[in-house]
Amino acid sequence: MRSARAQHSRAGRPARGMVLIAVLWIVASLAIIVTGVTRTIREEARMMALARQDVQAQALGDAAIQVALQTIVANNTPINRMLQSEIQYRGVVMQVRAMPLNGLIDINSAPVPLLAKAYAVAGGLPAAQAEALAQATVQMREQRGPTGLQERFEAEEDLLKVPGIGYDLYARLFPFVTADLRGRGLVNPLAAPVEVLTILAGGNAAAASAIAAKRDAGEPGVDMTALDGAFLDSSAVRRIRMEARVPMADGIWMRVSRSVDLTSRSRDGAPWYSFRTGSSVEPVVRNP
Repeated sequence: MRSARAQHSRAGRPARGMVLIAVLWIVASLAIIVTGVTRTIREEARMMALARQDVQAQALGDAAIQVALQTIVANNTPINRMLQSEIQYRGVVMQVRAMPLNGLIDINSAPVPLLAKAYAVAGGLPAAQAEALAQATVQMREQRGPTGLQERFEAEEDLLKVPGIGYDLYARLFPFVTADLRGRGLVNPLAAPVEVLTILAGGNAAAASAIAAKRDAGEPGVDMTALDGAFLDSSAVRRIRMEARVPMADGIWMRVSRSVDLTSRSRDGAPWYSFRTGSSVEPVVRNP
C-alpha cells in the first residue's frame, strides 16, 4: 500500500511542476500586459496634455494679436515699419510683432534679381542655380490660365510647384516670402526682418544686423547703403502679418500668426479681416 502511494506521489510531482510553470507564465504575461496598458495610458495622457497646451497657446496667441490689432486700429496711423510689443493676457506675457507684408519678398511680383538673391542667400544655392530658379519662378507665375489671366501664386506653398524647389528649400524660404501683398515687388527695409535685410545686403549678415538694431532702437536716419537700393520701397501698406510668441512648458515657444487686411469690409463693418492663419512650435535650443 505504501509503495503504491509513494509511486502515485512521485508521478504527481511532474504534473504539479507543470501547473506551477504554467501559473508563473500566466502571471508574467499578465504583468507584461498590465505594464503595456499602463504605458499606453501614460502616453495617451501625455499626448492629451500636449494637445491641451497647444490649444491654450493658440488661444492666448490669438487673444494677444487681437489686443495688438485694437491698438493699431485705434491709432489710425498707416504702418510703414515693424512694430514690436509685449502683451500680457491672463497672466501670460507674450511677444507680439506686427510686420507690414512689404517687409517680405512678394513671390508674385518680385523681379528676377531679387528672387535670385533670396534663393542664393536664404536658400543657400549657387548663384547660377539661383538665377535659373528665379527665372523658372517668374515663368510659372506668368503662365496664362483658361481665362487668359496670369496664374498667380495663391499661397507661399505654391512655390513647391516650381521645378527645382523641393520641400527643404521651401522650408528655408517660407518665413521670408509672401504671396498676399499685391504690390510692386519691392521691400520695405523698415518692416523687414533681419533675414530679409541679409538678402538685400547680398548675404552680409553683420551689416543687416547692424541696420536692424539701429532701426529697432528708433534711431533716425539709419544708413541703408549696405542694402541694394534697387529693391527698396518704404511705402505704408494695409496688409500686415501679426505674430505672437507664446511660452509653453519645458522652454518651448509657439508662434501664432495671422495675416490681416486693415481695410474695413463693407459686409460686416469690421475694422480688419484675417485672410491667413497659422501656428508653429519653435524647436528647443539647448546648450551642449
